[in-house]
Amino acid sequence: MCGIVGAIADRDVVPVLVEGLKRLEYRGYDSSGIAIADAAGVRRVRRTGRVAEMEQAAAAEGFRGTLGIGHTRWATHGGVTEANAHPHISHGDLALVHNGIIENHEQQRERLRALGYAFESQTDTEVIAHLIHHHMVQGQAPGTDPGRRLLAALQAAVKELTGAYALAVLSRAAPDRLVCARMGCPLLVGLGEGENFVASDVSAIVQATRRVVFLEEGDTAEIRREGVRVFDAGDREVRREVHVSDVSLASLELGPYRHFMQKEIHEQPRAIADTLEAAIDVGGFEAELFGARAGEVLRGVTGVQILACGTSYYAGLTARYWIEAIAGLPCSVEIASEYRYRDAYADPDHLIVTISQSGETLDTMEALKYAKSLGHRHTLSICNVPESAIPRASGLVCYTRAGAEIGVASTKAFTTQLAALFQLTVVLGKLQGRVAPEREAGYLEQLRRLPGSVQHALNLEPQIAAWAERFAGKHNALFLGRGLHYPIALEGALKLKEISYIHAEAYPAGELKHGPLALVDAAMPVVVIAPNDRLLEKVKSNMQEVRARGGELFVFADQDSNFTQSEGVHVIRTPRHAGVLSPVIHTIPVQLLAYHTALARGTDVDKPRNLAKSVTVE
Repeated sequence: MCGIVGAIADRDVVPVLVEGLKRLEYRGYDSSGIAIADAAGVRRVRRTGRVAEMEQAAAAEGFRGTLGIGHTRWATHGGVTEANAHPHISHGDLALVHNGIIENHEQQRERLRALGYAFESQTDTEVIAHLIHHHMVQGQAPGTDPGRRLLAALQAAVKELTGAYALAVLSRAAPDRLVCARMGCPLLVGLGEGENFVASDVSAIVQATRRVVFLEEGDTAEIRREGVRVFDAGDREVRREVHVSDVSLASLELGPYRHFMQKEIHEQPRAIADTLEAAIDVGGFEAELFGARAGEVLRGVTGVQILACGTSYYAGLTARYWIEAIAGLPCSVEIASEYRYRDAYADPDHLIVTISQSGETLDTMEALKYAKSLGHRHTLSICNVPESAIPRASGLVCYTRAGAEIGVASTKAFTTQLAALFQLTVVLGKLQGRVAPEREAGYLEQLRRLPGSVQHALNLEPQIAAWAERFAGKHNALFLGRGLHYPIALEGALKLKEISYIHAEAYPAGELKHGPLALVDAAMPVVVIAPNDRLLEKVKSNMQEVRARGGELFVFADQDSNFTQSEGVHVIRTPRHAGVLSPVIHTIPVQLLAYHTALARGTDVDKPRNLAKSVTVE
């Protein structure tokens, strides 16, 4: 992985490819490249580092063409080298870009070597290029149309692959078309006027078209200037629905902010308001917020199981407290990559909830498939990307309406996931007969106030930036929280290590004395989430344990908490305690702390090393 863009047109497509790759930079990558093809042959340029370096090399070499593919790579098989960068070429005739992982690449490599193919890279992708070339040569009967051979070769090759892939392929022999395939990794086709496109993300082609076709699992497609043909896993031609993307170019521009992460942190009041709009408009929590059939499905639910990864997993951990306390239903939360590989207990009356910003997270998608195979009948997806794979595979859907999230470290996706999960909680509580009308009205009023409270928390940025200067020179940090706020401590630690590269861990504050206290000294900052709730006095006791060992405390408290700042104890007060929605408010300062610490350390905030935005491999 990480990003694919391709185009065929009557104009020079190199600027389209380069612009598309730049718009895919947010996904994380370590190298990039483009290839163009015409009757004279296939040309390629690749570079490690930023897309801008590859762009300069393409300009210096006079790259122009009406058919091309491009790729940003995040290394899986093989190191970060130009030889391992995409596109990969077979026999100078055929070029290919690939997202995903091929599990049987070693077996195919040995087979292809025996057939006389030489390998220049350590990647699994080069195997696919040679395999397609082999099938194309095998199908070279006299009079056979080269374009048909290319499509047939792709369709034959993918049937011999095990794993996940999104592929875009071009050939010197067929300079009038692109072919592509999808299994387990996102891929879409963009429809223009006299030109057409392929991409792994609509943001790569939104400058050229908004009309897109999302390829289904097992689909292959042939893309020509005059039209597109799509074939299912059985190679039968099919029609796929055309969608008009609502991704705006403005959402992909930085504007007045220094980084996309900062922009997206500050977009949270609007993103949360947009996510809550439907409930606010109808004046209540209706099951239909999650789909036309949601009422009948959710009414019979006897428990909830949440499957997610990373930040989305922490959103699920927060929701467990809400669902058990408000809806009175048992709730378990599992890391998707672990759930899919264990012998799990299945209760068909439990609701499976999958959470994914991109809707394409491979581990979460596979966990959903596994849950269905165990007999789970009720599935709900919480996602930020319409028509992505996980919502399409789910019975019920809630879109978070956060808008495009470019920064690799998730911010507004997380808080909008919390907003959606809270709505689900209250709906379940109503259907269980545990949320009376007056209580529902109280929750609705809290939601109305939530965007304003988030804005108040954002106003603390100058104070938090001052703290970040003290964090910048540290190598380790602890985050503490209790109850509802323990997952927020986990999220704060994750954000700090993701973008500042400071090692950070989070613990329930009561666990401090069971081991982590051994780490505490004057060089170990300890961040405490300390809202004015029923566990506040317990948290204060845990803080005393830190101070007694010489630890320095950085406390996020509420306006109405009785905290005194003193030597070794730094306090920033967020807005007045927001009750059950307090975790959303306390997320803001830990995001800002991570952002400004990374800024002070000079790291690449939007594109942290070794990470990708959309994780479509195991």
